[in-house]
Amino acid sequence: MKNRKNYIYLLALMVGLILFSCDEDRLVPKPKSFFTPENVYTDAEGFESILITLRKNIKEENTGSINWIAMEFAASDLGSPWSQLDFFNLTPSTSQYYPYLSMFTEVYEFIKNANVVISRIDDIEWESEAEKNKILAEALWHRSYWYYRLVHTYGDVPFVGSEVQEVKLDFQTHSRTAILNKLQSDLEFAEQWLPESTPIGEVSKYAALHLLAKVYLADKEFDKAIATATEVINGPFELMTERFGIDVSDPKRNLLWDLHRPDNVNDPQNKETIMSMIDRYEAPPGAKSSGLYTLRLYNCQWMQSQVRDSEGKPGMVAAGPQYDSLGRGNANVRVTASYQYHIWNYKGETWRNTSDLRRADINWMDIDEFIYNNPESVDYGKPVNSDYFAQALDTFKHLYAIPYYILYHPTQDAGATPVGGNGDWYIYRLAETYLIRAEAYFWKNDLAMAAEDINAIRTRANAIPVTAAEVDIDFIFDERARELFAEEPRHSELVRASYIQAELGLNGYSEASFDTKNYYFDRVMAYNKTYEQKIELLGNEANMAPFHILWPIPDRIITANTLAVINQNKGYDGADRNVPPLETIE
Repeated sequence: MKNRKNYIYLLALMVGLILFSCDEDRLVPKPKSFFTPENVYTDAEGFESILITLRKNIKEENTGSINWIAMEFAASDLGSPWSQLDFFNLTPSTSQYYPYLSMFTEVYEFIKNANVVISRIDDIEWESEAEKNKILAEALWHRSYWYYRLVHTYGDVPFVGSEVQEVKLDFQTHSRTAILNKLQSDLEFAEQWLPESTPIGEVSKYAALHLLAKVYLADKEFDKAIATATEVINGPFELMTERFGIDVSDPKRNLLWDLHRPDNVNDPQNKETIMSMIDRYEAPPGAKSSGLYTLRLYNCQWMQSQVRDSEGKPGMVAAGPQYDSLGRGNANVRVTASYQYHIWNYKGETWRNTSDLRRADINWMDIDEFIYNNPESVDYGKPVNSDYFAQALDTFKHLYAIPYYILYHPTQDAGATPVGGNGDWYIYRLAETYLIRAEAYFWKNDLAMAAEDINAIRTRANAIPVTAAEVDIDFIFDERARELFAEEPRHSELVRASYIQAELGLNGYSEASFDTKNYYFDRVMAYNKTYEQKIELLGNEANMAPFHILWPIPDRIITANTLAVINQNKGYDGADRNVPPLETIE
């Protein structure tokens, strides 16, 4: 019994420490550190310091191995997690190689940082209401950004709206709708007080409007989503239609290559960037990440010994120019055939002859462009031939086409493994704003306006325009895939569209059967043949059920919350103890 009490106490402390913030040694008398909140948040500069931390938190999405955006694509219609193909191995207590569980706790740590600002904003005298509200508005934006991600990853979750300074064991789950309504009011305040123009990497009025448009869309406020997206589109931005930036004089490249160069993300010529992440190799160690890891995460394992030559010997080596340019791929996001080939088929064009620059040969690395680079191989210098592989399954993770123009980010450290180095990255880009508005028009059944917005993107990419009659939700998500691969939180956006259809009762979906029938699952099954073919690797056979649309709440969080109930998502152990979520946020 004593051990059980100790265990419960430790779990309680864990919730306070890891999830919702408390003083680590609150029972031990100590002199106050210079860096206690009481000493830091005494002026505007102190509050600015935590905003810098909040901006740095955004990097967690797009940098390192395995980052959250990559994880989103690995659980979608566009990619598979080859080392964790069986989603039944994802439980409330374990997620194997991918951070499906740890994302939950880390996001609440970021929310805690925002809540420190929000809760303490009136602790000092400000020079003006505008100065105070600008600080508050950015904190509200960061909190809203992360709650948008939470409710479209884990569904109903606890809303923590203020700083928690001591152990708290009675958190309750709030409904996704209640949280979205709160995000609306917070972002409506934020967009009023954030400046229209900011230094790169900071949050502007237009970043708030972009996120607000997504929240309105998720909350089925389609007219408001259209009006808000329009305000961004009519702002100081434009889709890039002419070549620009670092490689502008290279005739072998094109506009889409330019758009995705890290040096060009924040180039003053680039009018498409609404908000970006700053990650420079030359920055001090504490101000930069371990790198984007794009070549590692999305590229195939081309350099491994399974890539055999005509004599059945290893045809590749992890060395030389090909290794430096292609990187050490690991197929953590094994790109689907749908993204490689099928979604480019349109009106007689295929991936081989499409006019769409996003699938242009010069922008992609197709399987016939991988060259045997082992000098000792009899086939040295020839294209790789998968017929020589020991088994057909080896092609699954060792040879597939990749969107090189998106993934190529050279590693600046000459001695480091080439996985995708530091570089600026888009958080919000005007192309997505058009697609947000197009989707809002679609849900209103205004297909002509939806097609017009989609065609703004397609025309820039030199793709054949779509007609109004051809616009449906699948085409919109195909277009998001063509435009925003490795950029959007793919799983979250599919979840958002799944909720909309269920709540509106469209296409046979409903709220009551959300865990047994939903758009996300149906689209993954239709577009990701990994699950139809039951691919098996590392003892995992590809498997997924409709309830996997939402990821599980970590059970250590639920069990530590001893004085109230945090709900578990249906389909996972512990969901039988759920109670109705709170529908209002005070």
